[in-house]
Amino acid sequence: MASPESEIVVEDPDAPEDNSPAVTSNRAVEIVVYVLLLGLAAVLGYDNYRSGIGWASDGPKSGYLPFYLCLILAGASLWGLGSVFYNRSAAARTFVTRDQLRRVLQVFIPTAAFCALLQWLGLYVASFLLVAGFMRFIGRIAWWKCIVTAVVFTAAMFVTFDVAFDVIMPKGPIEAMFGK
Repeated sequence: MASPESEIVVEDPDAPEDNSPAVTSNRAVEIVVYVLLLGLAAVLGYDNYRSGIGWASDGPKSGYLPFYLCLILAGASLWGLGSVFYNRSAAARTFVTRDQLRRVLQVFIPTAAFCALLQWLGLYVASFLLVAGFMRFIGRIAWWKCIVTAVVFTAAMFVTFDVAFDVIMPKGPIEAMFGK
């Protein structure tokens, strides 16, 4: 067992503050999720009802099983909504604070941008930008290290997917210049 003196503690200067204000509560998030799931169950259930939920001469119609799965999802969502309104103790718990949400968005927004840029720039250029951007702006690592790491990572992906396994990946204009 390690003694307390030998324990390594890494401080994160950007760690969320303990006194950061709450953005939303567990109760509000649960209500939104249950209502969205209930809506999804209703839309999918209606679509499966239209395609047929009964039995044909050769067995169940195409919407039979999915329709009943939608009923189970709707029932579970209603049960969850009821439990949220019945259990008031969960209302006071914080789901996410402002600082925690900021950190999540620091990852979510670049990842969403990566998905959008993937369509125009291709996998490899978008991956280069994502890796280098994360390293620089989130990790605060020197530019040269970010670029070297992103180039090595992107080259390894290219060799693995395009050369070794010959997998068709989304290409952009830069890859087109190389004839791939």
